[in-house]
Amino acid sequence: MLRFLVRRTVAGAAMLLVISTLAFTLLYLTGADIARNLLGDNASQEAVDLRAAQLGLDRPLGERYLDWLSGAVRGDLGTSWFGGSSVVDLLASRLGVTLSLVVLSTLLSAVVATVLGVWAAVRRGWVDRVVQVFSMAGAAIPNYLVALGLVLVFAIDLAWFAPTGYTRPEVSVGAWLASIALPVAALTVGCIAGTAQQVRSAMIDALRQDYVRTLRSRGLPERSVVYRHVLRNAAGPGLSVLALQFVGLLGGAVVIEQMFAVPGLGALSVASTRQGDIPVIMGVVVVIAVIVILVNLLIDLAQGWLDPKARTA
Repeated sequence: MLRFLVRRTVAGAAMLLVISTLAFTLLYLTGADIARNLLGDNASQEAVDLRAAQLGLDRPLGERYLDWLSGAVRGDLGTSWFGGSSVVDLLASRLGVTLSLVVLSTLLSAVVATVLGVWAAVRRGWVDRVVQVFSMAGAAIPNYLVALGLVLVFAIDLAWFAPTGYTRPEVSVGAWLASIALPVAALTVGCIAGTAQQVRSAMIDALRQDYVRTLRSRGLPERSVVYRHVLRNAAGPGLSVLALQFVGLLGGAVVIEQMFAVPGLGALSVASTRQGDIPVIMGVVVVIAVIVILVNLLIDLAQGWLDPKARTA
């Protein structure tokens, strides 16, 4: 298991290096225009050249990347070109907000999707058909339309929640839960739909295996067969699709944070992109890449624990 963990960690570090190199190259590829874009079309060429020199844009791209990488390894992602704030501080103030949305959505989706998928696979019949219809509908409807419907019903008609805004948990836990209820619900619907369908299919395949008939012939209670043996074998595909859904939720959070005025990484990345604040954009890219790599590493470890054969894959 240790070799499996080391191999996956090294692969994740290599992937992070590739992602950061590509992102840095693409963002700075038009370095000659960055200073002009920051100062505006009316700025003189002397002012543009001076600004470019101040930002280090007149240096070779490889040299700039090595400087950035050296700082990133030491936990320094540079400073914002607008306001001069530390990129690490900006990300730290937004990261918890986005993670609270995405992690809560993922956990809620995992529980509800597992219940629905197991229920549909075991009961079949009308239950199976209802779950499949829900899964197709949930996967087909974009989360921003779900968010719009939730706002119309629960914020405007029923007035149970505020349509926009965010309260930090250190101010009031109840107000924080109320402020993220609709964004989490909007992100969760599609995630439940996709994961429930995968759990259902994996459970049906596992229930048809010979070992299930053997366990039943030995007189094991059906509850034990389903929840101790079949569900464990079917958990691998469910975890894989849940990891993909987690990555999708990070992207979906960009739109949802904008709709509900939630100050997370998504809102920060949109504002930074509009301004052309490349150090902040690079920071967002790196943080999201680290999160995705860590989630995949955890999923790999979970699958390796559930199925020892996966450790040699």
